[in-house]
Amino acid sequence: MNHKPYLIAEIAQAHDGSLGILHSYIDAVAKTGVQAIKFQMHIAEAESSIHEPFRVKFSKEDATRYDYWKRMEFSLEQWKDIKKHCDEVGLDFICSPFSNLAVDWLEEVGVHTYKIGSGEVNNLLLLEKITRTAKPIIISSGMSSFAELDKTVAFLKSKNAKFSILQCTTAYPTMPKQYGLNVINELKERYKVPIGFSDHSSKIATGIAAVATGAEILEFHVVFHRDIFGPDAVASLTIEEIKQLVEAVTEIYLAKQNPINKNDNNAFKELKSIFEKSLAINKDLPIGHTITFEDLESKKPKGFGIPAQNFAAVIGRKLSNNKSKWDFLNEEDLA
Repeated sequence: MNHKPYLIAEIAQAHDGSLGILHSYIDAVAKTGVQAIKFQMHIAEAESSIHEPFRVKFSKEDATRYDYWKRMEFSLEQWKDIKKHCDEVGLDFICSPFSNLAVDWLEEVGVHTYKIGSGEVNNLLLLEKITRTAKPIIISSGMSSFAELDKTVAFLKSKNAKFSILQCTTAYPTMPKQYGLNVINELKERYKVPIGFSDHSSKIATGIAAVATGAEILEFHVVFHRDIFGPDAVASLTIEEIKQLVEAVTEIYLAKQNPINKNDNNAFKELKSIFEKSLAINKDLPIGHTITFEDLESKKPKGFGIPAQNFAAVIGRKLSNNKSKWDFLNEEDLA
């Protein structure tokens, strides 16, 4: 990993259709230290229908999933203001489109990077539209097998697209047995592109582990509080948790950038002289006494007697002079 992990805070539907709340998230996320903020652009008429069965009855406000997507919409002009706000606070504006029309809007808005949700990996129509923009693409692999990813990767490479892939498990929240941290390096070996981790665990530790494993990109959902209404709230991190994650991930990155050479101990030379020990006598002993294991003690510092590590070479030898209790034992004391 030659660059600092790229951290993406995903707002998704945490704004619950409120433009004011969405802008509040931008201001809050800007203070956490992440590089990017991610949204989802939903245009109900272009992406969905009243027949969509997923999460239909989770809301007391929306009769159908289609109604929910309508409520999550913002106008093109509102999206332009959202992008402008992100620019003002120094956040890269990343967005997941769920229709070709959304791609047209995002090009007009000026999206930084396109994120492909797990359910869109096989949507080559959408991918074709996005590759024509020549913008960077981040693929989430949550619902895809390697066979499916192979086809999508081949398609993207045929278009000379600049893309990366995130290991992801489509479960909200994701349990430890579902993280699939092993897949991070499998993806690296298989596709030779930047690989990251899309997290839905609501745990700081997961992101830390992903970066330690080798993730170069880290995406996670953000919410002001996990008890608020929304499909992703229980799988999100809070603003304060993101601040902690940013600090921890930065430290992990620095650690990985500075490997330790265990063959070079020079930095500890002075400490070793203080903490390592010399052989000493634990009782008064007369000249001619044959040293046994029970006669020996080790005392700080190193260099005042025979090194403690050489004790075995001393046992069985005779004293050449009288020694008092706690005296250091040197070579000249031995016959």
